[in-house]
Amino acid sequence: MTRMTELPLVLLHAFPLDSRMWNAVREPLASHLRVITPDQRGLGRSPLPETDREPSLEDAARDVVALLDRLELDRVVLGGCSMGGYLAMAVLRLAPERVGGLVLIDTKATPDTPEAAQTRLDVAARVEREGTATWLAEGNLPTLLAESMREQRPELVETVRGMIESQPPAGIAWTALALRTRPDSLDLLRDAGVPALVVVGEEDPITPVAAASAMAGVMDGSTLVVLAGAGHLTPLEDPAGVVEAILSWYPATHEK
Repeated sequence: MTRMTELPLVLLHAFPLDSRMWNAVREPLASHLRVITPDQRGLGRSPLPETDREPSLEDAARDVVALLDRLELDRVVLGGCSMGGYLAMAVLRLAPERVGGLVLIDTKATPDTPEAAQTRLDVAARVEREGTATWLAEGNLPTLLAESMREQRPELVETVRGMIESQPPAGIAWTALALRTRPDSLDLLRDAGVPALVVVGEEDPITPVAAASAMAGVMDGSTLVVLAGAGHLTPLEDPAGVVEAILSWYPATHEK
């Protein structure tokens, strides 16, 4: 029997960022757990494979499974923020035997609305024409960070802006197109049968508390943590709160 406290924690980053978004939580967590924070395909330092296939989170999920194979990890606790949560659910759908627990941060299980799907098409087209430049950060910062964070922590705003503007345009376009076709995952979570932690910023406008509550509500025995004053990027806005939520939850889970 492997206790879940002995399983490594894999954290998947949000869009349009990379694994640097975990910098403030990685070291505190690594004092207690093995923590793995990869860049997803086409973002950060991860290359975008050449392929004729339509962009799909299933291919990104295969990347995660391949990483687990390379690291010789049969089972992990899989976590993700926003897009990283969507990808964690895609991995759960593809290879449920590799997932021993879930940490879903500022994410949701529902698919894109038609309006959101169209916005992703528009983003992909514009980034291919213009690159990331300044427009991508300017368009995303108001919803990624809580208003109080944008007003009181200019250094955080610049950190997020820098991450966004450093992303390869091709990776941004591929990911935007992949996200728009993701399926509804509420039934997937309902049937997952693994320990689950759901974390959400109280002021998150993209994946609000109601969406987090919906996920927690379908997973038996799940834990829901709402972080006051934080928006959509809680690992950057309230890293101590995220670390506390994860570490408090890990030992409380049962053997698998």
